[in-house]
Amino acid sequence: MVNAKLRHLRISPRKVRLVANLIRGLDVEEAERQLTFLTKRAARPILSLLNSAVANAGHNANLPKSGLYVASITVEPGPSLKRWRPRAMGRAAPILKRTSHITLFLDQKSGIKEIPEVEPDKKAKDKIEKEIKPTLPEKISQPIEKVEPEEKPVPTPKPIPPKRPYSTTSQSKKKFFSRQTFGNAKKHFRRKSI
Repeated sequence: MVNAKLRHLRISPRKVRLVANLIRGLDVEEAERQLTFLTKRAARPILSLLNSAVANAGHNANLPKSGLYVASITVEPGPSLKRWRPRAMGRAAPILKRTSHITLFLDQKSGIKEIPEVEPDKKAKDKIEKEIKPTLPEKISQPIEKVEPEEKPVPTPKPIPPKRPYSTTSQSKKKFFSRQTFGNAKKHFRRKSI
């Protein structure tokens, strides 16, 4: 187990834990990928902490980066800075600017062996390419005739009558001019004739 610590980070522990929970148990490469593209503010300091832990593993324990994963990551609250905010009627309200202590542990995967990369020989590569490519007959016995699609008559659209802003029944007029209109009925200004 290799560890790295980051102390007095000026982000609240609650916000840092959102990022820490995301990478717990992941491989180092996958955790780096997650932190690189994450849009949280705590992602950058945790990424630098992860890189520091990987460097510690390589320097102190001679462990390759490919076999490491995030075994545990803990976020503890650090000391809070006390500040004051002015409020109404000459009062002051306290503000706590919180800090975090992060501890990251990396461990090596057990039972995983690295497989050396072997390039396939040319014969096998050619055989695969031949299987993938479709085989076409060299000569086609009959020419293909072109078939034209039948033309269907296009239906003419019916004319749509213009919409009125309101209907002219007595009930609708009463509803339109009353103050108790419900829904999204449009109200237009109508001057009453004298």
